[in-house]
Amino acid sequence: MRCGKMAAPPPPPPAGAAGAWGGVRRRCQRLLYWVPVLFISSILCWSYYAYVTQLCLLTMTNIGEKVVCLVAYHIFFMLFVWSYWKTIFTLPMNPSKEFHLSYSDKESLEREPRGESQQEVLRRAAKDLPIYTRTMSGAIRYCDRCHLVKPDRCHHCSVCDKCILKMDHHCPWVNNCVGFSNYKFFLLFLAYSLLYCLFIAATDLQYFIKFWTNGLPDTQAKFHIMFLFFAAAMFSVSLSSLFGYHCWLVSKNKSTLEVFRAPIFRHRTDKNGFSLGFSKNLRQVFGDEKKYWLLPVFSSLGDGCSFPTCLVNQDPEQASTPSGLNSTSKNENHLFPAKPLRDSQSHLLTDTPSWSETSGKAEKGKVGMSNPALTMENET
Repeated sequence: MRCGKMAAPPPPPPAGAAGAWGGVRRRCQRLLYWVPVLFISSILCWSYYAYVTQLCLLTMTNIGEKVVCLVAYHIFFMLFVWSYWKTIFTLPMNPSKEFHLSYSDKESLEREPRGESQQEVLRRAAKDLPIYTRTMSGAIRYCDRCHLVKPDRCHHCSVCDKCILKMDHHCPWVNNCVGFSNYKFFLLFLAYSLLYCLFIAATDLQYFIKFWTNGLPDTQAKFHIMFLFFAAAMFSVSLSSLFGYHCWLVSKNKSTLEVFRAPIFRHRTDKNGFSLGFSKNLRQVFGDEKKYWLLPVFSSLGDGCSFPTCLVNQDPEQASTPSGLNSTSKNENHLFPAKPLRDSQSHLLTDTPSWSETSGKAEKGKVGMSNPALTMENET
């Protein structure tokens, strides 16, 4: 009996076809990411029509009430749209070039096996970088996708596929990463959207009551008034809890990611390691000039790559402390600059008595010190 030949497996698709299919899939994903933004935008457009046209122009009979409501409404509306726009279209900041591995360092990491050889490569790459935080094993935080040493509070976003400075979270409602460059805009977006909803609910309440007591004429306006109140009230509840949570984060100088995983320093894990006190924490996000606090314009302090650190106990293997940082009490919290800080960040520490001007000059130009215990560990 003759055995038939086995059918050969079908040839794999050409590399060009696979690449084209991958490109189409990525484009479709990018389009889907805009669906939540389009949903919020459509709700906003409908609320504008329902409030301005149906409630103010067609339902309200008092001219003074109309004028006051329309003026106040448009102020809240413009601030809401402005801050929402800035949150969406402000590009997240990525680590600067000094944190990226050089071409020779990348080749060395790929060539050398894991072990002391790679530790030596990373030690050379990170010795002059202003970093304090480590991984859970005490290793340097390294991103093998971006090929860079992660600055403090920087994390890799799996959606954006980039390392984001002071990453808080990736928000689908703005289709963007919320981080150092747009965190202030995100806070103002939450604040103004909450005020927008509360204002609509408060001014619509009396007409909502009239709807249920048959005090409104039988027109389509009454249905817009009813749904407008329900939508404003529901969004107010959810926004108030979210806004309150982020206000608490600002007061403690934490990000959402740092709440779930406290930053790890060389000496130990410290969930309040970046907290400098309520006033300084607030200024770090909103800046020193109070006239810009309520406007969605960038005024945050620093460059996003280094942050002042409040360490209870300094690690003897950490970077050397300026001579002026001597404390008379072992239990007193000390402020250590994350080497070096931009002027807008450094002055947050200048009111600390132990930080002398001479010691600051001694540290100027010195970026950091090598750390013999640095190893590579991938972390997202």
